[in-house]
Amino acid sequence: MTVLLIGYLHPKYDKRVFRTVKSLAKECKIIYQYWTDENEEKYTENNITYIPIKYTKGVKAKLHIKIKNRINLDNIIVNIIKNYDYDILYMHHFPETKPVLPFKIAKKRKKKVVFDIHEYHPESFLNSLKGSIKNLKINIMWKIFKKQIEFSDKLIFVSEETKNDILEKTKLKKESLVVPNFASFSVNHETKTKEIVFVGKISRPLIKEKEILKKLIENGFTFKIIGMDSNLFNDIPHIYTNFLPYEQMMKELSKASFSLISYQTVNDERYKNDTLALPHKFFDSIAAETPVIVKDTFVSMAKLVEKYGIGVVINSNNVDESVEKILKAYENYHLLIENIKKHKDKFVWNEEKEKEFVDFVLK
Repeated sequence: MTVLLIGYLHPKYDKRVFRTVKSLAKECKIIYQYWTDENEEKYTENNITYIPIKYTKGVKAKLHIKIKNRINLDNIIVNIIKNYDYDILYMHHFPETKPVLPFKIAKKRKKKVVFDIHEYHPESFLNSLKGSIKNLKINIMWKIFKKQIEFSDKLIFVSEETKNDILEKTKLKKESLVVPNFASFSVNHETKTKEIVFVGKISRPLIKEKEILKKLIENGFTFKIIGMDSNLFNDIPHIYTNFLPYEQMMKELSKASFSLISYQTVNDERYKNDTLALPHKFFDSIAAETPVIVKDTFVSMAKLVEKYGIGVVINSNNVDESVEKILKAYENYHLLIENIKKHKDKFVWNEEKEKEFVDFVLK
Protein backbone atom coordinates (compact mmCIF):
# COMPACT_ATOMS: atom_id res chain seq x y z
CA MET A 1 0.00 0.00 0.00
CA THR A 2 1.19 3.54 -0.81
CA VAL A 3 0.15 6.82 0.83
CA LEU A 4 0.64 10.14 -0.96
CA LEU A 5 1.03 12.69 1.81
CA ILE A 6 0.60 16.36 0.87
CA GLY A 7 2.32 18.73 3.29
CA TYR A 8 1.78 21.72 0.97
CA LEU A 9 3.57 24.67 2.63
CA HIS A 10 4.58 22.78 5.77
CA PRO A 11 8.36 22.38 6.05
CA LYS A 12 9.89 18.91 5.88
CA TYR A 13 10.18 18.35 9.62
CA ASP A 14 6.97 20.04 10.75
CA LYS A 15 6.22 18.22 13.98
CA ARG A 16 2.67 17.10 13.24
CA VAL A 17 3.18 16.38 9.55
CA PHE A 18 6.44 14.48 9.90
CA ARG A 19 5.03 12.40 12.74
CA THR A 20 2.37 11.09 10.35
CA VAL A 21 5.05 10.38 7.75
CA LYS A 22 7.23 8.38 10.15
CA SER A 23 4.31 6.50 11.69
CA LEU A 24 2.71 5.44 8.39
CA ALA A 25 6.11 4.54 6.87
CA LYS A 26 6.39 1.70 9.37
CA GLU A 27 3.48 -0.05 7.61
CA CYS A 28 3.51 1.13 3.99
CA LYS A 29 5.26 3.21 1.34
CA ILE A 30 5.05 6.99 1.62
CA ILE A 31 5.31 9.65 -1.06
CA TYR A 32 5.87 12.85 0.92
CA GLN A 33 5.52 16.33 -0.62
CA TYR A 34 6.82 19.16 1.53
CA TRP A 35 7.82 22.82 1.21
CA THR A 36 11.36 24.17 0.99
CA ASP A 37 13.02 27.44 0.00
CA GLU A 38 16.25 25.63 -0.93
CA ASN A 39 17.30 23.72 -4.04
CA GLU A 40 16.59 20.13 -3.00
CA GLU A 41 16.28 16.97 -5.05
CA LYS A 42 13.72 14.18 -4.84
CA TYR A 43 15.06 11.06 -3.11
CA THR A 44 13.91 7.82 -1.46
CA GLU A 45 15.00 6.57 1.96
CA ASN A 46 13.54 4.13 4.51
CA ASN A 47 10.26 3.54 2.68
CA ILE A 48 9.73 7.28 2.10
CA THR A 49 10.03 9.13 -1.22
CA TYR A 50 10.67 12.79 -0.46
CA ILE A 51 9.35 15.36 -2.95
CA PRO A 52 10.56 18.86 -2.06
CA ILE A 53 8.68 21.72 -3.70
CA LYS A 54 10.57 25.00 -3.74
CA TYR A 55 8.57 28.14 -3.10
CA THR A 56 9.62 31.51 -1.67
CA LYS A 57 7.32 32.71 1.09
CA GLY A 58 6.83 36.36 1.97
CA VAL A 59 8.38 37.63 -1.27
CA LYS A 60 7.88 41.35 -1.87
CA ALA A 61 6.15 41.55 -5.22
CA LYS A 62 3.04 42.99 -6.85
CA LEU A 63 -0.18 41.16 -6.07
CA HIS A 64 -0.61 39.69 -9.55
CA ILE A 65 2.92 38.23 -9.38
CA LYS A 66 2.19 36.66 -5.98
CA ILE A 67 -1.03 35.16 -7.30
CA LYS A 68 0.75 33.82 -10.39
CA ASN A 69 3.46 32.22 -8.24
CA ARG A 70 0.89 30.61 -5.97
CA ILE A 71 -1.08 29.26 -8.95
CA ASN A 72 2.13 27.75 -10.35
CA LEU A 73 2.82 26.10 -6.99
CA ASP A 74 -0.71 24.75 -6.76
CA ASN A 75 -0.52 23.34 -10.29
CA ILE A 76 2.55 21.35 -9.25
CA ILE A 77 0.67 19.90 -6.27
CA VAL A 78 -2.36 19.06 -8.41
CA ASN A 79 -0.18 17.31 -10.99
CA ILE A 80 1.44 15.18 -8.28
CA ILE A 81 -2.01 14.09 -7.09
CA LYS A 82 -3.13 13.48 -10.68
CA ASN A 83 -0.09 11.52 -11.87
CA TYR A 84 1.51 9.61 -9.00
CA ASP A 85 0.53 6.04 -8.17
CA TYR A 86 -0.91 5.70 -4.66
CA ASP A 87 -3.76 4.09 -2.72
CA ILE A 88 -4.49 6.80 -0.13
CA LEU A 89 -4.28 10.57 -0.49
CA TYR A 90 -3.48 12.16 2.89
CA MET A 91 -4.05 15.93 2.90
CA HIS A 92 -2.38 18.03 5.58
CA HIS A 93 -3.50 21.15 3.74
CA PHE A 94 -4.80 22.04 0.28
CA PRO A 95 -3.71 24.16 -2.71
CA GLU A 96 -5.27 27.47 -1.83
CA THR A 97 -6.11 28.52 -5.41
CA LYS A 98 -7.58 25.06 -6.17
CA PRO A 99 -8.91 23.94 -2.78
CA VAL A 100 -11.37 21.24 -3.91
CA LEU A 101 -9.66 19.92 -7.05
CA PRO A 102 -7.19 17.52 -5.34
CA PHE A 103 -10.05 15.83 -3.47
CA LYS A 104 -12.08 15.47 -6.68
CA ILE A 105 -9.12 14.06 -8.61
CA ALA A 106 -8.39 11.44 -5.95
CA LYS A 107 -12.03 10.33 -5.78
CA LYS A 108 -12.26 10.17 -9.58
CA ARG A 109 -9.21 7.90 -9.47
CA LYS A 110 -11.02 5.81 -6.81
CA LYS A 111 -8.45 6.60 -4.12
CA LYS A 112 -9.21 6.88 -0.41
CA VAL A 113 -8.89 10.43 0.94
CA VAL A 114 -7.85 11.29 4.50
CA PHE A 115 -8.13 14.98 5.47
CA ASP A 116 -6.08 16.06 8.48
CA ILE A 117 -7.79 19.27 9.63
CA HIS A 118 -5.18 21.24 11.57
CA GLU A 119 -7.04 24.50 11.52
CA TYR A 120 -10.54 25.91 11.49
CA HIS A 121 -10.21 26.73 7.77
CA PRO A 122 -13.27 28.94 7.15
CA GLU A 123 -11.87 31.42 9.68
CA SER A 124 -8.11 30.85 9.36
CA PHE A 125 -7.96 31.23 5.57
CA LEU A 126 -7.12 34.90 4.81
CA ASN A 127 -7.81 35.77 8.45
CA SER A 128 -6.54 39.34 8.04
CA LEU A 129 -9.63 40.34 6.06
CA LYS A 130 -12.16 42.55 7.83
CA GLY A 131 -15.78 43.62 7.73
CA SER A 132 -18.18 42.51 5.00
CA ILE A 133 -15.32 41.06 2.89
CA LYS A 134 -14.36 38.82 5.82
CA ASN A 135 -17.96 37.65 6.25
CA LEU A 136 -18.20 36.88 2.52
CA LYS A 137 -14.92 34.97 2.68
CA ILE A 138 -16.16 32.87 5.63
CA ASN A 139 -19.39 31.97 3.80
CA ILE A 140 -17.49 30.97 0.67
CA MET A 141 -14.93 28.97 2.65
CA TRP A 142 -17.65 27.06 4.48
CA LYS A 143 -19.02 25.92 1.11
CA ILE A 144 -15.51 24.93 -0.03
CA PHE A 145 -14.76 23.25 3.28
CA LYS A 146 -17.98 21.25 3.12
CA LYS A 147 -17.08 20.05 -0.38
CA GLN A 148 -13.62 19.00 0.80
CA ILE A 149 -15.18 17.00 3.62
CA GLU A 150 -17.77 15.46 1.28
CA PHE A 151 -14.95 14.15 -0.94
CA SER A 152 -13.01 12.82 2.08
CA ASP A 153 -13.38 9.29 3.39
CA LYS A 154 -11.87 9.92 6.80
CA LEU A 155 -11.19 13.03 8.88
CA ILE A 156 -8.58 13.72 11.54
CA PHE A 157 -9.04 16.60 13.99
CA VAL A 158 -6.80 18.23 16.60
CA SER A 159 -9.49 18.49 19.28
CA GLU A 160 -12.84 16.98 20.16
CA GLU A 161 -14.41 20.43 20.19
CA THR A 162 -13.20 21.20 16.65
CA LYS A 163 -14.56 17.88 15.42
CA ASN A 164 -17.98 18.37 17.02
CA ASP A 165 -18.28 21.96 15.83
CA ILE A 166 -17.35 21.25 12.20
CA LEU A 167 -19.40 18.09 11.81
CA GLU A 168 -22.42 19.79 13.38
CA LYS A 169 -22.12 22.80 11.05
CA THR A 170 -21.63 20.74 7.90
CA LYS A 171 -24.30 18.17 8.88
CA LEU A 172 -22.01 15.49 7.47
CA LYS A 173 -21.31 12.10 9.00
CA LYS A 174 -17.75 10.96 8.44
CA GLU A 175 -15.48 8.45 10.11
CA SER A 176 -13.17 10.57 12.24
CA LEU A 177 -10.35 10.44 14.76
CA VAL A 178 -9.04 13.10 17.16
CA VAL A 179 -5.24 13.27 17.15
CA PRO A 180 -4.04 16.23 19.23
CA ASN A 181 -0.55 17.69 18.97
CA PHE A 182 0.95 15.29 21.49
CA ALA A 183 4.40 15.87 22.98
CA SER A 184 7.11 13.60 21.56
CA PHE A 185 8.37 12.49 24.97
CA SER A 186 8.07 13.38 28.65
CA VAL A 187 10.61 14.93 31.00
CA ASN A 188 10.91 14.39 34.74
CA HIS A 189 10.82 17.85 36.23
CA GLU A 190 13.97 19.20 37.83
CA THR A 191 14.15 21.71 40.64
CA LYS A 192 11.76 24.43 39.56
CA THR A 193 12.68 28.10 39.37
CA LYS A 194 10.08 30.74 40.15
CA GLU A 195 9.68 31.43 36.47
CA ILE A 196 6.91 31.80 33.90
CA VAL A 197 7.87 30.75 30.38
CA PHE A 198 6.28 31.68 27.07
CA VAL A 199 7.17 29.29 24.22
CA GLY A 200 6.54 29.46 20.50
CA LYS A 201 8.08 29.51 17.06
CA ILE A 202 5.54 32.02 15.71
CA SER A 203 5.59 35.43 17.36
CA ARG A 204 2.35 36.10 19.19
CA PRO A 205 1.90 39.40 21.01
CA LEU A 206 0.72 39.55 24.60
CA ILE A 207 -1.45 42.57 25.23
CA LYS A 208 -3.73 42.07 28.23
CA GLU A 209 -1.38 39.48 29.74
CA LYS A 210 1.46 41.98 30.16
CA GLU A 211 -0.18 43.65 33.16
CA ILE A 212 -0.64 40.23 34.76
CA LEU A 213 3.02 39.42 34.15
CA LYS A 214 4.19 42.75 35.59
CA LYS A 215 2.35 42.05 38.84
CA LEU A 216 3.69 38.51 39.00
CA ILE A 217 7.22 39.87 38.50
CA GLU A 218 6.55 42.18 41.46
CA ASN A 219 5.74 39.00 43.41
CA GLY A 220 9.12 37.44 42.66
CA PHE A 221 8.53 35.64 39.35
CA THR A 222 10.80 35.99 36.34
CA PHE A 223 9.52 35.85 32.76
CA LYS A 224 11.32 33.89 30.04
CA ILE A 225 10.59 33.85 26.30
CA ILE A 226 11.72 30.89 24.22
CA GLY A 227 11.78 31.20 20.44
CA MET A 228 9.74 34.34 19.78
CA ASP A 229 10.80 37.86 18.90
CA SER A 230 11.67 39.47 22.23
CA ASN A 231 11.18 42.97 20.78
CA LEU A 232 7.46 42.44 21.37
CA PHE A 233 8.20 42.50 25.10
CA ASN A 234 10.57 45.44 25.49
CA ASP A 235 8.16 47.04 27.96
CA ILE A 236 8.40 44.14 30.42
CA PRO A 237 11.46 42.62 32.15
CA HIS A 238 12.26 39.27 30.59
CA ILE A 239 14.90 36.67 29.77
CA TYR A 240 15.18 35.73 26.11
CA THR A 241 16.26 32.43 24.58
CA ASN A 242 16.48 31.87 20.84
CA PHE A 243 14.54 29.10 19.12
CA LEU A 244 15.83 25.83 20.58
CA PRO A 245 15.92 22.25 19.25
CA TYR A 246 13.02 20.27 20.70
CA GLU A 247 15.05 18.39 23.31
CA GLN A 248 16.63 21.58 24.64
CA MET A 249 13.31 23.41 24.59
CA MET A 250 11.72 20.66 26.69
CA LYS A 251 14.58 20.83 29.18
CA GLU A 252 14.19 24.61 29.53
CA LEU A 253 10.44 24.26 29.81
CA SER A 254 10.78 21.67 32.58
CA LYS A 255 12.69 24.16 34.76
CA ALA A 256 9.87 26.73 34.89
CA SER A 257 7.06 26.89 37.41
CA PHE A 258 4.41 27.79 34.82
CA SER A 259 3.97 27.85 31.04
CA LEU A 260 1.84 30.76 29.83
CA ILE A 261 -0.58 29.89 27.02
CA SER A 262 -2.59 33.04 26.62
CA TYR A 263 -2.42 35.13 23.46
CA GLN A 264 -4.60 36.55 20.71
CA THR A 265 -3.82 35.67 17.09
CA VAL A 266 -6.38 38.06 15.60
CA ASN A 267 -8.50 40.86 17.02
CA ASP A 268 -11.34 38.54 17.94
CA GLU A 269 -11.48 36.43 21.10
CA ARG A 270 -14.08 34.19 19.44
CA TYR A 271 -11.62 33.17 16.70
CA LYS A 272 -12.12 29.40 16.67
CA ASN A 273 -8.67 28.66 15.33
CA ASP A 274 -7.55 29.73 18.83
CA THR A 275 -10.49 28.87 21.05
CA LEU A 276 -10.78 25.24 19.90
CA ALA A 277 -7.07 24.60 19.42
CA LEU A 278 -4.72 22.31 21.32
CA PRO A 279 -1.28 23.63 20.30
CA HIS A 280 2.02 21.80 20.65
CA LYS A 281 3.16 24.05 23.50
CA PHE A 282 0.19 22.93 25.62
CA PHE A 283 1.08 19.24 25.38
CA ASP A 284 4.81 19.92 25.62
CA SER A 285 4.30 21.85 28.86
CA ILE A 286 2.43 19.02 30.58
CA ALA A 287 4.94 16.47 29.27
CA ALA A 288 7.69 18.63 30.79
CA GLU A 289 5.80 18.57 34.12
CA THR A 290 5.18 22.30 33.97
CA PRO A 291 1.66 23.50 34.89
CA VAL A 292 -0.02 25.77 32.35
CA ILE A 293 -1.67 29.17 32.66
CA VAL A 294 -4.46 29.15 30.07
CA LYS A 295 -6.87 31.88 28.98
CA ASP A 296 -10.50 30.94 29.67
CA THR A 297 -11.57 31.65 26.08
CA PHE A 298 -9.36 28.75 24.96
CA VAL A 299 -12.21 26.28 25.33
CA SER A 300 -10.40 23.04 24.46
CA MET A 301 -7.36 23.75 26.65
CA ALA A 302 -9.33 25.15 29.59
CA LYS A 303 -11.53 22.05 29.61
CA LEU A 304 -8.53 19.74 30.00
CA VAL A 305 -6.83 21.98 32.58
CA GLU A 306 -9.90 21.95 34.79
CA LYS A 307 -10.64 18.26 34.22
CA TYR A 308 -7.18 17.09 35.28
CA GLY A 309 -6.13 19.93 37.61
CA ILE A 310 -2.91 20.62 35.68
CA GLY A 311 -2.79 24.39 35.70
CA VAL A 312 -4.66 27.66 36.11
CA VAL A 313 -7.47 29.03 33.93
CA ILE A 314 -7.54 32.82 33.92
CA ASN A 315 -9.70 35.64 32.59
CA SER A 316 -7.00 37.86 31.09
CA ASN A 317 -9.40 40.83 31.17
CA ASN A 318 -9.36 40.68 34.98
CA VAL A 319 -5.77 41.35 36.01
CA ASP A 320 -6.15 41.21 39.80
CA GLU A 321 -8.24 38.05 39.78
CA SER A 322 -5.79 36.33 37.42
CA VAL A 323 -2.78 37.25 39.54
CA GLU A 324 -4.54 36.04 42.69
CA LYS A 325 -5.42 32.68 41.07
CA ILE A 326 -1.82 32.13 39.92
CA LEU A 327 -0.33 33.06 43.30
CA LYS A 328 -2.78 30.75 45.08
CA ALA A 329 -1.91 27.92 42.68
CA TYR A 330 1.78 28.51 43.42
CA GLU A 331 1.09 28.17 47.14
CA ASN A 332 -0.38 24.71 46.43
CA TYR A 333 2.10 23.90 43.70
CA HIS A 334 2.70 20.33 44.87
CA LEU A 335 -0.94 19.48 44.01
CA LEU A 336 -0.47 20.63 40.42
CA ILE A 337 2.68 18.52 40.08
CA GLU A 338 0.95 15.48 41.56
CA ASN A 339 -1.88 15.82 39.03
CA ILE A 340 0.54 16.25 36.13
CA LYS A 341 2.53 13.17 37.13
CA LYS A 342 -0.72 11.22 37.33
CA HIS A 343 -2.05 12.30 33.91
CA LYS A 344 0.92 13.32 31.75
CA ASP A 345 0.99 10.08 29.75
CA LYS A 346 -2.28 11.21 28.17
CA PHE A 347 -0.37 14.13 26.63
CA VAL A 348 2.54 12.18 25.13
CA TRP A 349 2.73 10.29 21.82
CA ASN A 350 3.36 6.56 22.32
CA GLU A 351 3.07 3.21 20.55
CA GLU A 352 -0.58 2.77 21.52
CA LYS A 353 -1.58 6.17 20.10
CA GLU A 354 0.51 5.55 17.00
CA LYS A 355 -1.15 2.18 16.36
CA GLU A 356 -4.61 3.69 16.70
CA PHE A 357 -3.67 6.39 14.20
CA VAL A 358 -2.05 4.03 11.66
CA ASP A 359 -4.94 1.55 11.84
CA PHE A 360 -7.44 4.37 11.31
CA VAL A 361 -5.68 5.64 8.19
CA LEU A 362 -4.84 2.32 6.55
CA LYS A 363 -7.89 0.15 7.34
